[in-house]
Amino acid sequence: MATTKKPVLITGGAGLIGRILIARLHASYALTSFDLQSAPGIPSLVGNLTDFPAVLHACQGHDTVVHLAADPRVDSPWASNLATNIQGTYHVFEAARQAGVQRVIVASSQHATGGFYLEEPYKAITEGRYREVPPGYPLLDETCPIRPDGYYGTAKAFGEALGSYYWDSHQVSSLHLRIGWVLATDDPTTSALACTLWLSHRDVAQMVQRCLEAPAALGYEVFYATSDNQWKIWSIGRARQRLGYQPEDGAGEAQTRGPHAGGPG
Repeated sequence: MATTKKPVLITGGAGLIGRILIARLHASYALTSFDLQSAPGIPSLVGNLTDFPAVLHACQGHDTVVHLAADPRVDSPWASNLATNIQGTYHVFEAARQAGVQRVIVASSQHATGGFYLEEPYKAITEGRYREVPPGYPLLDETCPIRPDGYYGTAKAFGEALGSYYWDSHQVSSLHLRIGWVLATDDPTTSALACTLWLSHRDVAQMVQRCLEAPAALGYEVFYATSDNQWKIWSIGRARQRLGYQPEDGAGEAQTRGPHAGGPG
């Protein structure tokens, strides 16, 4: 008997993570992309997050929205964050509400709490000074206060707050993934920072799929999302417990130093 695939809209489907999800999840879901350009292999709607009617049109008929589209630059200026990462995220949530979307899965970022990188031993970890790191150092988790390290992190924290409001007031579920670092090469060994924050291609796909299949009772949540890295800073315990996340990959110490592909998300 034929089964109907869950209709899922991916904003930013033409980007790095969008293309990873398309490659790994298209067999299980009816995926559509909304982006500034067409995404490979799936139906695509070309538009801009700043255009609310276009976002509303894109959300129509979808059960879930995976919201990836953003200005991804960690050092992006305020004006860009305001237009794309703040107003654009509002457009996604309001369009989801009007279109009857059940859940929004949001690409948040560890930069919402990136100020903790200024503190030891976390600073030592990101710089590869492993001998200075005490054994059994505490991992940081979702109970830590918001501490952005720039306008980008501030905009991501706004998205988490907006999701909480839309759940409490409009019953639009949202699961926010504080993504570490998804690299185009999928090779974190270029630096200590990459080894700390790495989220592999198959682990990011698993995280999103776990969110897609999470029960409706999981109305609003925030999760750190990295692979099971040896020198992790952020705990992935909540994702393991509440989503059933079982990372397949994990980085050890940095082996080489060289240029990276992209930047931490």
